[in-house]
Amino acid sequence: MRAARHQLNQKAVTHRLEFRQYRFPFGQMVRTAHGPWVEREGLLIRLEDDAGRIGYGEVAPIPAFGTETLAEAVDLLAKLGGTADATSLDRIDERYGCVRFALASALGRGTAGPAVTQLPVAALLPAGKAALAAADQALENGFVAFKWKVGVLEVNDEMVVLDDLLARLPAHAKLRIDANGAWTVRQAAKVLESCAARPIEFVEQPVAPEEVDSLTGLARDFPTTLALDESVTGPASLREWLERGWPGVLVVKPALAGAPASLLTLLASHRADVVFSSAFETAVGRQAALQVAFQFAGRPPRALGFGVVPLFKDGRIDGLPAVPFLTIEAVKAINPEAVWNALN
Repeated sequence: MRAARHQLNQKAVTHRLEFRQYRFPFGQMVRTAHGPWVEREGLLIRLEDDAGRIGYGEVAPIPAFGTETLAEAVDLLAKLGGTADATSLDRIDERYGCVRFALASALGRGTAGPAVTQLPVAALLPAGKAALAAADQALENGFVAFKWKVGVLEVNDEMVVLDDLLARLPAHAKLRIDANGAWTVRQAAKVLESCAARPIEFVEQPVAPEEVDSLTGLARDFPTTLALDESVTGPASLREWLERGWPGVLVVKPALAGAPASLLTLLASHRADVVFSSAFETAVGRQAALQVAFQFAGRPPRALGFGVVPLFKDGRIDGLPAVPFLTIEAVKAINPEAVWNALN
């Protein structure tokens, strides 16, 4: 079996391009701010040059987040006529961030040595009181970072659960809470006032992305660190918030954010405080996205937002087990060809 990842020659080498559409069911329904999600749709691409060197990429759009649609991605790749080279990427508009990510991944553009060799992974806790038992299990499994979904119960009720959750966690553990933009500005202010006296790593997307002035005001008025997620889903919005001088964390999903080399340059130039996160992609896109995270040489790294596995019914599609710490060796060992072959 050929190695699935290669640093491909960039000197205008023409690669044969194949792409296949996929639809993989999740093992359990994923609940999001946009409603229930039961399966992942996207595209896998495969490039091969005349020397037999192969690269894989994944187009994993989330149109509700402002990415291109799957139909647009199919149309764009079809127009390449079955071939691609280094100039193909440069001709694709920035708004097609998922396609640019996939092609760059398959071409090996932006691939470099890791800046770190191991990173913690944040365990994803369910909403409500179910988070308590889930946190106990995650602690037993060795996790030291946790992300809890909020904005589901009444604010006062969630603060009670939050205190119970914090009481379970050791002093060295980090807890981040994610509202997915569910709160009003008044509710967010109430939570942030309460969090000021609690050991919270950050509060993620307290209000909706369109509440730009409110997000800036909340970040200014309260000591708890805020993070943007739905507000920074693509290269344009990410650049806009960086140029605004956002003082908090940015949750970056590499699979939605365009060519990895351009993304890393942008983040480094602004000394961004970043959490790299999953876009619920398959092992193909996950490997490429995690390589971006391990290459980032910015501030001291925060725990990865890739605690979503096991995600798919078919274990081959995940490519990784649920682990509290992830090494670059484990990322390199992911086999994209297995996911490609699952479509045969």
